[in-house]
Amino acid sequence: MKKLNHFLILLCLLASCTQKNIPLNKMKVIVWDMACADELYIEKMQKDSSLIKQKENIRLYEQVFLVHKISKDEFYSSYKFYQEHADQYKILIDSVQAYGTRQRNVPVNTILKPSSLN
Repeated sequence: MKKLNHFLILLCLLASCTQKNIPLNKMKVIVWDMACADELYIEKMQKDSSLIKQKENIRLYEQVFLVHKISKDEFYSSYKFYQEHADQYKILIDSVQAYGTRQRNVPVNTILKPSSLN
């Protein structure tokens, strides 16, 4: 029985270690889109303060998750992983900044094309 308990604990640990995180190249685009959603939310709130603040922000985030075909839980668990690994988090943040700089230089009419998501 004791060996079975040790095996189950080991199995649980291995399962938690093999959690699949969103790859860095996809994560940078999602984080950028989340930042854009925040900016859109702020802009909308400045124009119309009667919007229900919390729900509008959540709705925008849900749209980002839908576009990228991920769940809220997948995003937040991956983001937590990057935060807990400082070297990976720094790479992510640097990648988001570089991606954002490139996106600012892309003509607006090409942003919505699927090939621009890389």
